[in-house]
Amino acid sequence: MTGAAPVIRKLTDLPAFHIDPQDTVKLALLAGPEHGTNTSVFLEVWEPGGAQPVNSHEESAEIFLVLAGEAEAHSDDEVVPLRAGDVLILQEGSEHRIINTSATENLYTVTIMANDGGFAKLVTDGTQVPLTGEDAGVLCAGLRASA
Repeated sequence: MTGAAPVIRKLTDLPAFHIDPQDTVKLALLAGPEHGTNTSVFLEVWEPGGAQPVNSHEESAEIFLVLAGEAEAHSDDEVVPLRAGDVLILQEGSEHRIINTSATENLYTVTIMANDGGFAKLVTDGTQVPLTGEDAGVLCAGLRASA
């Protein structure tokens, strides 16, 4: 049995996007449907005090691995604090948002959408913004620390 060739992507070559030009959260698609999977994985970076609008994914759980920073996660009627090392699991259909509670530091997560449902395309159709060396460094440091 032969499958498709493995896909290797260089973090330093990846663009990031704002879904809306005024957003305070940028997303870099690490893997998604265009790479042969219906699960999408992102590096997300919230500016100090940044937040995404309330949103929901009817057919997808969303998982956030917090690499650096502190935040509040709002999901339906619940509010929970987040910090580096936490894993947040949001159920399908939950109305949610994450707010970076720091006034000076970025919040970084690796975010996994179990069933993409078109979210990767929504992101990559947005406004391209730079993924900085600092952003890539936080991801690499977080992965080393968890190994």
